[in-house]
Amino acid sequence: MKKVSLLIKNAQVFNSYLKQFVSADVYILDGKFFYIDREHSEQLSAEKVLDAQGLYMLPGLIDIHMHIESSMMTPGPFGQFLASCGVTTIVSEPHEMANVKGMRGILEMIQAAEEAPIDIYYGIPSSVPSTNEMLETTGGIIDFDAMKHLLTEKDVVCVGEIMNYREIIQKNDLEITKFLKYLRQEHPNYVIEGHCPSLVGLDLAKFLYQGIDGDHTEHTLEEVKQRIENGMFMELQDKMLKSEILDYIREHQLYEYCSFVTDDTMADVLYQKGQLNYVVEKAIQTGFPREQALYCATYTPSRRMHLYDRGVIAPGKLADFILVKNPSHLCPEITYKNGVEIFNRKHTHFITNPYSFPKDFYESIQFSPLLKEDFRMPVSRFLSKDTKMPSTVTVRAIEVQSDCTQTKEAMIDMPVKDGYIDWKSSGCLLAMVIERHGKNGNIGYGFLTGSCLKRGTVATTYFHDHHNLFVTGDDEDDMELAVNRIKQLHGGYLTVQKGKILSELALPVCGILSDQPLDIISAKLCQVRESLQKLGYRHNNTIMSLGTLGLPVSPALKLTDHGLVDVKKGAIVDLIAGYH
Repeated sequence: MKKVSLLIKNAQVFNSYLKQFVSADVYILDGKFFYIDREHSEQLSAEKVLDAQGLYMLPGLIDIHMHIESSMMTPGPFGQFLASCGVTTIVSEPHEMANVKGMRGILEMIQAAEEAPIDIYYGIPSSVPSTNEMLETTGGIIDFDAMKHLLTEKDVVCVGEIMNYREIIQKNDLEITKFLKYLRQEHPNYVIEGHCPSLVGLDLAKFLYQGIDGDHTEHTLEEVKQRIENGMFMELQDKMLKSEILDYIREHQLYEYCSFVTDDTMADVLYQKGQLNYVVEKAIQTGFPREQALYCATYTPSRRMHLYDRGVIAPGKLADFILVKNPSHLCPEITYKNGVEIFNRKHTHFITNPYSFPKDFYESIQFSPLLKEDFRMPVSRFLSKDTKMPSTVTVRAIEVQSDCTQTKEAMIDMPVKDGYIDWKSSGCLLAMVIERHGKNGNIGYGFLTGSCLKRGTVATTYFHDHHNLFVTGDDEDDMELAVNRIKQLHGGYLTVQKGKILSELALPVCGILSDQPLDIISAKLCQVRESLQKLGYRHNNTIMSLGTLGLPVSPALKLTDHGLVDVKKGAIVDLIAGYH
C-alpha cells in the first residue's frame, strides 16, 4: 500500500480506549482510519496532507436521542448546521412529523435527510398518538404494521421513546405492546428507547422487563440510582446536568452506562449556543471529567445504538472527526465525515437549497372558517339542556408553572352574564384548541392562569404532540385575527395585541417546520419569545411551556381538541366543575 487518501499530521488525538490524548499522525484510507502513528514515522505517503499544528483531534460527536422537528428545520439544513457543532451522527425520533402525516411523514423525513452531510438515523415512533383518539386527534397514526414496516428502512436503528409509560406496565392492548412482543421473538437485541419520568421500584422493573432499557427524561438522584443499578442506559440532556447527578456518576465510575443527548433544541438556542457540543461543554464546566465527557459523547452512544463502526479514532473505523483548539470548548475548526471535510470555520458557507416535500405537506392546516360565536363562551355549551341557568360557575383552569412544563389544576369561580361565562373579569385567559387536520372540526375550550400571558394573544400549530392549532388570549377579536393569520401562513407561531400582529414565524411544512435558513428561523423565533415575555409570560422556556399545554401525557391538566384532559386519569373532564 503506497498511498493513503489523507494524512492529519501533528494532532493531539483522543484515544477512546485509554481515555487520554496522544500525539500522533493519523492516516485515512477510503473514508476510514487506517493508521494512528504515535511515532510520527512517516512510513506512508498521502494524496492530501493537513498539518494540525497541535490541534486536538476528537471523534465526531454522536447524539442518539433528539428530535429534528424541535429545531423547526428540515433535515438537510439541520445536518449542515450540526457539522459546525462537531456532530457527525444523530438518531432522530420523528414522532412530531408522524403525528401530522403518519408513515408518509416519517418516510419523507428519511428521504430529506439524504442531502445532509452528516449521518441521520431514525427511531421508530412508538407513541403516535401519544394517548388515544378519545383524548386527541392527530393527522397520522403509527400502528403495529407501520412499526414493523419501519424495521426494514435502512436508516432506522431503534424504537423511539415509548411515552405512554404508565399504560404499558398495566394490562393493555396497545400497538406498541404488540410490537414489543414481536421484537422479543424476532429481534431480541433491538434497541428500545424509553420515556419514564418518576417510575421507581416495581413499576420501573415492569418497564425494564419489556426490554425498554434507555431513558432520557429528567430525574432525581434516587431515580438515576435505581435506573443504573437495574441496567438502564442513562441519556443525559441539559436539564440533567446537576452536580449531584454528575458527582454520583463520577464517584462510581459509571461512564459506560450513560451518554449526553439534546432531546429538544429550539432554533434560537441552537443558533446561539450550539447542539450536543454545548451540552458536553456544560457537563465539563459542572465537574464531569473532560476525557470521560468526550467518551460519553462519542464512544458510549455509538455502542448504545450498535453503531460499532464509529465513535473512536482507530483503524477500520469511520473517519468522522473534528479538530478543535481546546477540548473543553468544542468549537470545531474543521469537521470531517468519512474522511471528507464538511465544515471549515474559515470558509464554509451553508447551502440553501431545501428539500421539496409533497404539495400537501405545505397545505396541512385544514379547518373550516370559525364564526364569532366560536370565540364566545355560552354556558349552554358546557351544561346539559335541563340545567337551570347558574349565576356563577366554577371552572377547571390550567395553571402554568414557571419552572417546568407540568401544569396544575386550579378551580376558579366565574360569573355568568346574559348566558355567557364572564371570564375576562377572572384574570384568566381563554384558550382554544382547533382540530386542524381536516378530520372532525373539534374545538376544545379551557382557561389559563398562573405563569402565562397577562395580556395579548398567542397562537401556534407547533403544539405537542398532535400539533392542532392552539390559541389563547384576553380578547376574542385578537384571537380570531390570530387564527386566521395562522391559516394564511400554513402554520407557525404569532403574537397579537389590540389588533396588531407583534411577531410571527411561519412554519409551512406540516405546520411545524420551515425550509428557511437557521439564522432567519432563529431571529423570528427570538421575536416570538421576546414578545411572549413582554406580554407577561414568565417561564425558563416559554416556547416549550406554550407548546406542551396540549400534551396529554404530561401532568396534570392539558387541553386538546377533545377538551380538558386529566392526565393522571387519562380522561376528558368537564370544564365546569360546579355551579350555583
